[in-house]
Amino acid sequence: MITIASLVLFLAFYTLYHTSKKAVLSYDLGFEKWMQKNPKQTKITGLILLLSAYGFWLFTKSLCCGTLMFFIQLMAVGSLIVLLSPLKKISRSTLFILFIIIALLEFYYA
Repeated sequence: MITIASLVLFLAFYTLYHTSKKAVLSYDLGFEKWMQKNPKQTKITGLILLLSAYGFWLFTKSLCCGTLMFFIQLMAVGSLIVLLSPLKKISRSTLFILFIIIALLEFYYA
């Protein structure tokens, strides 16, 4: 469940990052062109994903711990996206491999 919350949080910040006018944007993934053409729907989608990630954290942990972990992960994921996205290090295969490794680690240690 934590892995799913992390993935949803990543997607939420990534969609909100693509609505920025100051960001250096790339088109490595398929849906980035749609996000550029429809900024209003992208912001709404990003906010809904962000709230659902927070809901996953609240469901997985308690109120205080879930809120703390959500903000810690939001800062970590946000800084990684801001640093790695202009360098074009975020791709489908990288995300898929990272998601599989994190899910396996979660199931192994749970």
